[in-house]
Amino acid sequence: MELNRRQILMAAAAMPVAGQLEAAPLPPGGRPDDEPHWAGIAAQYDVIDDIIQLENGNWGMMARPVLAQYEAAVRRVNRATSYYARRGLFPDLLAVRARVAAKLGVAAEEIAFTRNATEALKALIGGYNRLRPVDAVLYADLDYDSMQACCDSLKHSRGVDIVRIALPEPATHQGLIDCYEAALKANPRIRLILLTHLSHRTGLVVPVREIVAMARARGVDAIVDAAHSWGQLDFALPDLDADFVGLNLHKWIGAPLGVGALYIRKTKVDLIDPDIANSPPFAANAQARVHTGTVDFAAQLTVPAALDFQDAIGGAARAGRLRYLRDRWAEALRGTDGIEILTPKDPRLHGGITSFRFSGRTSEADNIATAKRLLDEYRIFSVQRSGPAAGACVRITPALFNMARDMDLLVEALKGMLRS
Repeated sequence: MELNRRQILMAAAAMPVAGQLEAAPLPPGGRPDDEPHWAGIAAQYDVIDDIIQLENGNWGMMARPVLAQYEAAVRRVNRATSYYARRGLFPDLLAVRARVAAKLGVAAEEIAFTRNATEALKALIGGYNRLRPVDAVLYADLDYDSMQACCDSLKHSRGVDIVRIALPEPATHQGLIDCYEAALKANPRIRLILLTHLSHRTGLVVPVREIVAMARARGVDAIVDAAHSWGQLDFALPDLDADFVGLNLHKWIGAPLGVGALYIRKTKVDLIDPDIANSPPFAANAQARVHTGTVDFAAQLTVPAALDFQDAIGGAARAGRLRYLRDRWAEALRGTDGIEILTPKDPRLHGGITSFRFSGRTSEADNIATAKRLLDEYRIFSVQRSGPAAGACVRITPALFNMARDMDLLVEALKGMLRS
């Protein structure tokens, strides 16, 4: 049957957009140890069944209702192409940005979408324009590799010196503050520090708010890497009181791959140069500081569905569950001869991620072998991480679809490896 122009336009108007599909209701309750409750949430995920997946830090799996929204958005963008992109997409994306900003507790003009936290932080570090050749930049061993590289590049582009520190292991809340304070005192030329809220290497949570305040009192700015913390921990950006932050939405918020965000406090926007791909006049907002080109618009349009799903769970409940799963194995093994749990027991200093190493096995090869053995012998998938000054480690990252039994099996496996 041949469609006329009116029928085509009516069909296009009827195509679903993010927010129109209804998700299955989530079960009530939500105590961290309420396994029937969390089994109902786990049932919203399609997980491969031949392994225990404990490497969920790379990116987060979309829940089934979010995936359905994404598929609908892909169909819409794919069918309507530029007819939608040039007529309706921009207002829709502004609405998504407003939703994200409200969730983060900041103004919409302080937020810009990127493809990931790396792209956001690259724009912040590379665009920070307060540095002079007499200045220095500080970062730590647990910061993300690419962000360390961005800071190193400032030595050539801005002529600054680089100060590298190793965070204490084992760490304490005050010990972390003291570590940064000592570095600032020893290096008064520092003007910029990189802070990772929750380390991808070990899961250590740094007291960002206290360190930012201490640095600010000395005239030092901080750029905060929150790639792993938003959604794993329960907070909004005003809780950190940071001026510059890079975030991910495809890790712990559960949006499709390819969605990150950049935050710049509106009163500090002039400290970040506009992206070189943008043309003047430059708006005094975060968006002028990035230029991603054409991206996966469907992924960005699906963000409200991801936020809806997470809101139904609840931020405190989600963070509590992830911490419970972490404690189920890490605290069960803490103090066991032959194994080192790298993230402290203090709940202020960890979320769901925690790394371990077998005593004396500090090389990258040692820990690759440990992760391989966990998979080959016990069907538990994890990942080796290098970079901590005290040695490499194996990272364990549970997700909302993991159950307490998964963590118990990990404990049994690691005890078995210690015995053999």
